[in-house]
Amino acid sequence: MGILLSGTADAANAGMSPMNTVAYIVVWIVAIVAMFWLMGGSQRKEQKRINAMLAEMQIGDSVLTTSGFYGMIIDITDDTVIVEFGSNKNCRIPMSKSAIAQIEKAGAPAPAEDKKEKKKEK
Repeated sequence: MGILLSGTADAANAGMSPMNTVAYIVVWIVAIVAMFWLMGGSQRKEQKRINAMLAEMQIGDSVLTTSGFYGMIIDITDDTVIVEFGSNKNCRIPMSKSAIAQIEKAGAPAPAEDKKEKKKEK
């Protein structure tokens, strides 16, 4: 009976040697690190796009804020912009540059209009 028990213990240990266990753990760690690195890469790319957009911002550009309001930039400082909302020209609100989600250059067609025109041409 002792021979059978020792034989099954050896068979169980032969399948997962300490080197196989370490290799298995290393593979999982590398996979997890790669997954986080790829997710972080897309965030870094998006942050670079936003920083470039904010750097090119000028007075007179139309903006869409993160809260969904459309307005026009009338003044720019280091960290803030003053945006004019509405047609009465009396609603001027200072806000953080980070509150701007989208910028449309003055005199340039809106991106949504470009897409609609391209679809109509096809």
